[in-house]
Amino acid sequence: MISAASDISSPVGVIAGGGAMPFAVADSLSQRGIAPVLFALRGACDPARVERFRHHWISVGQLGRATKLFRSEGCRDLIFIGTLLRPALSEIRLDWGTIRVLGRVWAAFRGGDDHLLSGIGRILEQDGFRMVGIRDVAPDILMPEGNIARAAPDAVAAADIAKGREVLGALGPFDIGQAVVVIDGHVVAVEDIEGTDGLLVRVARLREAGRIRAKSGRGVLVKAPKSGQDLRFDLPAVGAKTIEGAAKAGLAGIAVIAGHTIAADSQAMIEAADSAGLFIQGLSA
Repeated sequence: MISAASDISSPVGVIAGGGAMPFAVADSLSQRGIAPVLFALRGACDPARVERFRHHWISVGQLGRATKLFRSEGCRDLIFIGTLLRPALSEIRLDWGTIRVLGRVWAAFRGGDDHLLSGIGRILEQDGFRMVGIRDVAPDILMPEGNIARAAPDAVAAADIAKGREVLGALGPFDIGQAVVVIDGHVVAVEDIEGTDGLLVRVARLREAGRIRAKSGRGVLVKAPKSGQDLRFDLPAVGAKTIEGAAKAGLAGIAVIAGHTIAADSQAMIEAADSAGLFIQGLSA
């Protein structure tokens, strides 16, 4: 992908899913003098928080309505950000604009999340829009390189981080997940459809059940984009909730890829890590 950061046009259309990330991106754009327009996905985007911004509501399956709204607002550049529970095709109410490209939509659904998002992105680009990424519109919310909390990984944790990166590199082509937990060289859990929060809950449950024998304060959550992933879509994200989950799971810290991982509220995340004694490490890509 060629960076579009120097050529971003205002306003930018933010296709907003769930969670805090769409609003962090919108705030970052506003601070740089670029107007955000949020296209809030029904059933995903927070209806209270979106009121702070110029916005329109759209539903999954309304490509025709969405493209008309994008054009009416003058949004050439679009970014998709936020969580979205993948709907079944049978649950989607299709408009004519979607029916017109139904074959391509169907092809996009026949794969993992990255395949779906990049497929929908290609459809929009063929309609004259440009899909951009976090690095283009809000680079300030990406994880920096190095340790950003007081604690730092020891030699055992560093070895676990290396093992986690190897595992994620091997799994990436299968579009399975973006996170793994490694404890003392053992891969104890891999992210699946439940996401990172669910992964950490599962590790905490395994500890409580005695299935993980290592003492608390050992092990690392490692997150990285999938190999070959289009970095405009579905970047890994961490926040204070991730740190809270890692602490409950009895881990020593988290390690993510610097420049390729979203950390929207980094101050709250650092405070949570310092309070729990966990490290946060941004790894070189």
